Amino acid sequence: MTLPTADTRVTYPAGALVSTGTVLHVETVGDRVAVVLDETACHPVDAAWPDQPADQATIGFGDDGTEVTVLDCVVGATDGTELYLGDAVPVKKGTEGWAFLAVHLIAGDAMTAAGAIEGATARIEVDAATRHALSAGHTGCHLASLALNAALADDWRKEVVLDTLGAPDFDALACESSRIAPHASTDRYRIGKSLRRKGFDPAALDDLEALGARIRETLDGWLDSGATVRIDRDGDGLTDRRRWHCELPGGPAVLACGGTHAASLTEFSSIAVWLEREEVDGAVVLSMVSTVVPAG
Repeated sequence: MTLPTADTRVTYPAGALVSTGTVLHVETVGDRVAVVLDETACHPVDAAWPDQPADQATIGFGDDGTEVTVLDCVVGATDGTELYLGDAVPVKKGTEGWAFLAVHLIAGDAMTAAGAIEGATARIEVDAATRHALSAGHTGCHLASLALNAALADDWRKEVVLDTLGAPDFDALACESSRIAPHASTDRYRIGKSLRRKGFDPAALDDLEALGARIRETLDGWLDSGATVRIDRDGDGLTDRRRWHCELPGGPAVLACGGTHAASLTEFSSIAVWLEREEVDGAVVLSMVSTVVPAG
């Protein structure tokens, strides 16, 4: 059994939906088979921050082109002795001596796995409609979080880290989870003692209707600009640094991000935002759901 020594090359940051690679490793995992390629267009879910789900895709092995469903695609890692998947990965991405991999999981029956042998050629084809919908949801998520930061900019009594547009970064300081869905996202923010000590005034969340109106006003202005979006990357490896870059009217917004995105805000007609506040274990928890309405 051989295990890869370099990160998977990924082409989804550039928008690729199809890729051809070489099978580097095949391993049975329960009732599934884990398949690692040297290159893939399939976006994997990352257990360390599972915001964007895996792409829906098929994989075909060899010359006959028979395609089977990729049941899941997850970030895995190996130190050369064992393959670890998802939340079983024991080290952080980029750890020296480790290769980080996009691992495709297919059904483990003999007919499905027959062509999955090391050295074989494999073709990945990603479902375009699902990718596009998740990309829209992810871009909408970033825009909504930046608009939330701007809407709360005057509600801090102390200086804190600023976001890419110069507003206090409420999103970075308070976000406890973020989940991307087709054309939508849900972010949860916890406002406890730590955030209060940093100077945030929880009273800012007393009037959610007014807060939502400020967020939507900012989003409407950004969408009217038709700003372009791109992914800048330091390399093609799975762990190479990637940045979401959007040319907003007030200046470029740049955020570290490993997901996929829309190419332009002209793809959206609007972004709807819903806010909900609740008390959990003595802390205020704010939920923000954003929904992207496609143009046309």
